[in-house]
Amino acid sequence: MDITFKALFFRYYDRKIADGSITFSRLGISKSDFTKLCTEDGFVFDEETLVRICEVMQLTEDERSGLLEAARRK
Repeated sequence: MDITFKALFFRYYDRKIADGSITFSRLGISKSDFTKLCTEDGFVFDEETLVRICEVMQLTEDERSGLLEAARRK
């Protein structure tokens, strides 16, 4: 089974938060969207927001493409 967008996002997010390379506020995610991500199955950010998040989190090309692919699968 493919990993969900939510699971993959939090894998990267938790790692980046833990190592101090990002903060929630730097990501520019609204609290409303973050709550939806946490509570609604199948929620994904719009593509523009997701691309910006990938840049801020400084994801590798593989991580970025995997996250974008997971978002397309919903």
